[in-house]
Amino acid sequence: MNYFDFHVHSAFSGGESSLEKLATTAKQLGYKGICFAEYYKGEEQIKNLQKEIEKVKQKVGVEIFLGFEARNLKELSVLKEKRRRFDVLLARGGDLKLNREAVETPEVDILTHPEYERIDSGMDNVSAKLAAKNNVAIEMNFREILVSSKRTRSMILKHMAQNMKLAKKYRAPIIACSGSLSHWDICDPQCLVSFVSLLGLELNEAKNTLSTIPEKIISQIKERKSEKWIAPGIKVVK
Repeated sequence: MNYFDFHVHSAFSGGESSLEKLATTAKQLGYKGICFAEYYKGEEQIKNLQKEIEKVKQKVGVEIFLGFEARNLKELSVLKEKRRRFDVLLARGGDLKLNREAVETPEVDILTHPEYERIDSGMDNVSAKLAAKNNVAIEMNFREILVSSKRTRSMILKHMAQNMKLAKKYRAPIIACSGSLSHWDICDPQCLVSFVSLLGLELNEAKNTLSTIPEKIISQIKERKSEKWIAPGIKVVK
């Protein structure tokens, strides 16, 4: 089974480790591929990152995808317009308006930690239905658990379990990610499988969050790069 971690931050985007160090560690832990989540700064940044990624891919021998994480509604709007220029579009969860906009947007691949810094789960039945309709994966972010403790950790686990239940009810995709800011934060894929199993998934479902769901996103990446692709659900038919 091929495993992927689709939410990793490098030194380019608030992280601490280089692209090469993160990719090397991921390969050593048994991942087939990773997605670097960056913060958009302009066209020149995209070109530079694509060159760096290609260089690291050749050197390390692991699949690397370029993702951009929208931190607010304005960034999400900009990134939607540039959707074909990169691989994965993530929306930074936590703000209710951004959570809702993300699940309403077919161009978005992943809504990251919708419960982030909230006193609730950040989702409801309507948002879960929209995520399923628009094929937006709901993230279970391990770093939130890693850096929390005691009552805070208990509350985060509770909210994640609620979002897991909603996603399962409406068949929205669920994805497990490390959310790492350093190569030291990347954990063994079996640890992430255990993590989402704890939240309420059967073993095969838990494995899918690291394999089947990322692979579906990869299929969408390939589809978007086709000359026939115009927008989600719209293709040129000859």
